[in-house]
Amino acid sequence: MKVRRFVQCDVFSPVPTQGNGLAVVVDADGLSDKQMQKFAAWTNLAETTFLLPPSDPTADYRVRIFSPAREMLFAGHPTLGSCATWLHSGGVPKTAGLVRQECGVGIVDVDVSHPGILAFAAPPTTIKEMSADKRKAIMAALTIPASAIRHTAELCNGPTWQFFELTTAEQVLALDASKVRWPEFLGIGFIAPHPPGSECDYEVRMLAPSSGMSEDPITGSLNAAIAKWMQSQGRLTSPYLAAQGTSIGRVGRVTVRPDASGTAWIGGQVHILIDGQLTL
Repeated sequence: MKVRRFVQCDVFSPVPTQGNGLAVVVDADGLSDKQMQKFAAWTNLAETTFLLPPSDPTADYRVRIFSPAREMLFAGHPTLGSCATWLHSGGVPKTAGLVRQECGVGIVDVDVSHPGILAFAAPPTTIKEMSADKRKAIMAALTIPASAIRHTAELCNGPTWQFFELTTAEQVLALDASKVRWPEFLGIGFIAPHPPGSECDYEVRMLAPSSGMSEDPITGSLNAAIAKWMQSQGRLTSPYLAAQGTSIGRVGRVTVRPDASGTAWIGGQVHILIDGQLTL
C-alpha cells in the first residue's frame, strides 16, 4: 500500500459537475493491472485513469484508461481530464503549449495553449459501411424512421461506434435510450444539427451504459470519430460547437476545430473538483 495523489475532475462542461466525471491516480507506479481494474470498478465512474512515466521519450506522461469492466486504448474525456490533472499536479510539457500523451493508441497531442480550453488531436479513425443487419436492428429498437436518417457508418478510433446522422437535433433528443437492450447493442452514436442561430451547432448522443446510466454524458472519442468522418466527407471546414448530455440533464459542450494541417482538435473545459490522497 502506498499514499498516492488522487484527483477527481469534471470534463467537457462550462458548469462544474455538469460534464463527465473522471477519477485520476496521479502517481500510479507499482500498481498491477488487477489493482487498477479493481480500483476503477470501485470508483464506479465511466473511466478512471492512472498516470505513469512515459516509455516513449517524446511523450510527457503515459496514461492507462480503465472503465469499471475493462482497459481502454483511448477515450476522450479521460485524455483531457488526465492532461489537466497532470498540469495541475506540476507537470511541465517538453514543448510549450503542447502536451504529448502516451496511451494505448500511441501518442495523442493535447493543445494547452488556449486559456480555459484543452483540446486533443482526433486520432486516426477507420470508417466502414455499417452492416445492413445492425442498421435495421438499431432502427427497429429505437423506432427511427428511414426518413430521419441522413447517413450511417461504423467508426473506430479505439472504441467502435455505430454512427447515425439524423436530420434534426429534435430527432436525436427524442430517442428513448431505454428501448435499447445491452449488451446486444454497444456504442451507438448520433448527431444532428440545431437550427441556425442556436447556441450549439449540433446535438450528439452516445447510447451505451455508462456510470449506471443508459447513455454516456459526454463522449470525446465519439465526437473525435465524428469529426474525422466529417473530414472524410469534406464537411469539416470550420469550427463548430456540439452539445451532449442534454437528455440526461448534463451541460456538455464540445468544441471541434480543424486546422490547416488537417488535424481536428476536440476541446472542452476541465474543472478539478477533488484533490487529495489515496492509499492504494
